[in-house]
Amino acid sequence: MKEKVVRVISEFNNELKLQGFKAFQIEDDSQDTRTYSRKEFYKICLTTGESKIHYADKTYEQEGTILFFGNPHIPYSWETISSTYVGYTILFSADFFKNSERSESLQQSSFFKIGGTPVLKITAEQRDFLNTIFQKIIVEQESDYVYKDELIRNYMSLIIHESLKMEPAENYEHNKNASTRLTSVFLELLERQFPIESAQHPLQLRTAQHYAQHLHVHINYLNRAVKEVTGKPTTAHITERIMTEAKALLHHTDWSIAEIAYALGFEYPTYFNHFFKKATGTNPKSFRLDEV
Repeated sequence: MKEKVVRVISEFNNELKLQGFKAFQIEDDSQDTRTYSRKEFYKICLTTGESKIHYADKTYEQEGTILFFGNPHIPYSWETISSTYVGYTILFSADFFKNSERSESLQQSSFFKIGGTPVLKITAEQRDFLNTIFQKIIVEQESDYVYKDELIRNYMSLIIHESLKMEPAENYEHNKNASTRLTSVFLELLERQFPIESAQHPLQLRTAQHYAQHLHVHINYLNRAVKEVTGKPTTAHITERIMTEAKALLHHTDWSIAEIAYALGFEYPTYFNHFFKKATGTNPKSFRLDEV
């Protein structure tokens, strides 16, 4: 039986987390473009094939060569239509690019924003040029050159600047209901914050404002969309999900109330107690004892 590509990708997951950067070639297998967890890393892909990409409130149908920019804070899904998919992928953390003077321009560019253009249509001439740059990056990451990280950042900046000169892709179709799509994105992002696996890594997104900032939309726009589609405010969804996690932690872990409070993003246990009692009518300690 042919081995799955997932095994190949998993081999460099730990290395990527340590170094904050990894580039690799996609060779005749579409799985490379969609099996990697995108929660922590930015992504730049140069791919050739037929695909459909759902990103924030847009759907992009592409055939041929495209350049794709993925933001770890904006959920997306990638449907591969053609039987083969080839190209290159770069994965990098925000910290990897922070050492560069161009980091702000990169991460604040329209390519990485929810209202921007994450997909660019690439001509054959542009593909040949970009292929060369991606190949240089892959070769350089394996070299012993002491300044290779800075050289790689320069190559990445070159990709960005070449992209900025290109016309944005126009052959996307808007979701019939933008509110529905944005709500779907919000709910997926909300769910991705859980489960809480360690008290040392507390919940980061706790308010509607936090989610709006990460999705690069105005808080009022997010609230209107979520209320229109679900009938409930954004805050209600967040509260319900945090409460579900709180009950699970109280029931299934031996963490102290203070540890659970911290893990769920509360600065003080008293804040968590008030939050829990307001939602359930009882305090966390009593709830835990009742469940035993």
